[in-house]
Amino acid sequence: MDSTSCVIPVVKSPRDYQAFRISPQDTNRLAIVFDPQIANMSLTFCVEIFDVGGKTPPNRHQWAVEMFFVLKGEGTANCDGKTVRIQAGDSILVPPTGIHEICNTGSDRLYTLCFMVPNEDFAELIRSGTPVELDEEDMAVLQR
Repeated sequence: MDSTSCVIPVVKSPRDYQAFRISPQDTNRLAIVFDPQIANMSLTFCVEIFDVGGKTPPNRHQWAVEMFFVLKGEGTANCDGKTVRIQAGDSILVPPTGIHEICNTGSDRLYTLCFMVPNEDFAELIRSGTPVELDEEDMAVLQR
């Protein structure tokens, strides 16, 4: 180990996150925490926020594994026709090529941490959307 060099970690707070709505009609927002542009490696880590009744459009990834951790709220996760209920503390792993969607079925917003490895142009898709602000409710969940 070379004691003369030091790698400085990248540290961000929720106030640093850039949030986007991929399409104007989408009922979910994605706040990028780390992506290839920031981390210099092929991964995307974001907070996905679903409005009441919100969901992702059904989608799939050719090579990437996508993982979700539910921070707050409740909903359903559907992959290749199999649906499971999800709530705070649950984790979901979606294998490559699985057609999947996450739906908010609760009476409040659904918050998930979302990881995609490799990136498979996910961060670029998010960043191509419309920038949005995180509101007080979002900040209260992310800063607790």
